[in-house]
Amino acid sequence: MAYLDNKTIIVDATLTKKGRELLATNGNLNITAFALADDEIDYGLYQPNHPQGTAYNDFALRNTPIFEAFFDETQLMKYKLVTLNQGVTVIPIISLNIDKISVPSTYTGDLSISPSTNPTYNQTLGYTAILANKNVGTLVAVETVTSNTLSSTVTTFAGVSAETSQVVVGLKFKFIPNTGVGTTTTTNLTIIGNESGGSITIPVTVTV
Repeated sequence: MAYLDNKTIIVDATLTKKGRELLATNGNLNITAFALADDEIDYGLYQPNHPQGTAYNDFALRNTPIFEAFFDETQLMKYKLVTLNQGVTVIPIISLNIDKISVPSTYTGDLSISPSTNPTYNQTLGYTAILANKNVGTLVAVETVTSNTLSSTVTTFAGVSAETSQVVVGLKFKFIPNTGVGTTTTTNLTIIGNESGGSITIPVTVTV
């Protein structure tokens, strides 16, 4: 969904590939939530000391061309808007209990992944964990989010395919390596804060 004109409120809605798939399968769409993003906005264009006065501080922003709605969900909504507590001026920092995952393919256990946020956020809606290449193993949410049962339908990072990645929502996770991987494989694991925004990415390697 996108504005067709940034001077009048005219909105265009387009179904993504996943939306069309659900409509074709179920015959209807049960939309329960929505998100907002500002992908096309460059806040560096804001001029607090514009020579023509304060009325022109955001003139360049308001005249920036706006994206039209399009159906490729892997190329939009990369910069979702979040609501933070009053006075917060920076995105809270997400950290993990590990800085990388590197295991042999013969490893039969699992590895714990425990995100935390400073200052405290994401305790209600949790985190979205994205394993870019699910061939290296499987992500499992060991602490699920009771107030939000929805997970991302696709990843939102350019270059990451929805067909080859895995997306899981929860508070804590575990990674189970794929013991059948044929060659040493390296990919990335990205953890995104569902309340605070922001993300952290670590490498994942399964060696043969």
